[in-house]
Amino acid sequence: MIFTVAIDGPAAAGKGTISKAVAAHFGFAHLDTGLLYRAVGAKVLGGADPVVAARSLDPSDLENASLRTPAVAQAASEVAVIPEVRAALVDFQKAFARRTGGAVLDGRDIGTVICPEAEVKLFVTASPACRAERRFAELRAGGMDVVYETVLEDVKARDARDSGRVAAPLKPAEDAVLLDTSDLTVAAAVARAIAVVAAHPAARDSV
Repeated sequence: MIFTVAIDGPAAAGKGTISKAVAAHFGFAHLDTGLLYRAVGAKVLGGADPVVAARSLDPSDLENASLRTPAVAQAASEVAVIPEVRAALVDFQKAFARRTGGAVLDGRDIGTVICPEAEVKLFVTASPACRAERRFAELRAGGMDVVYETVLEDVKARDARDSGRVAAPLKPAEDAVLLDTSDLTVAAAVARAIAVVAAHPAARDSV
């Protein structure tokens, strides 16, 4: 079967955790499209041209342990506004989305640009303060010395950059289901997402 779940939303809203859980529940393949841009960002930090880096991206580049650092996240957001970079990564994402067996993709323009034909679209969000708290805790747990106020400012700046870019700005698709995780536990957020997907007739055969 071909069944695509598009999950979009801002940083630290929980879309990655939700996407992985949905994919596991239904037996679908999962792609964190943000890793594609992080991998390009990492190459740029290493001195590469962003467009060249995007066009030469290899699947093994997604396994780089440094992709989760704040510096790479910042670089990823910056290269994501470059139309040529986005164009170089679109084909890979589209092919993955329509693979046999079902697929869940999470990012910022999946439902609006990459997979407007997706069977299910979710827009996962949360308040900036809530997302900053989550990111702060994640970074501290990873041993990084960070200040909450700085993380909050970074979250707000990234939101503004992602929503204001000319190429594929961050916004919900018109037919996306909004899922605000601000006051939800992980289990509750995952359960709601699974329920939305399961409500689609074609998904029921996958459970």
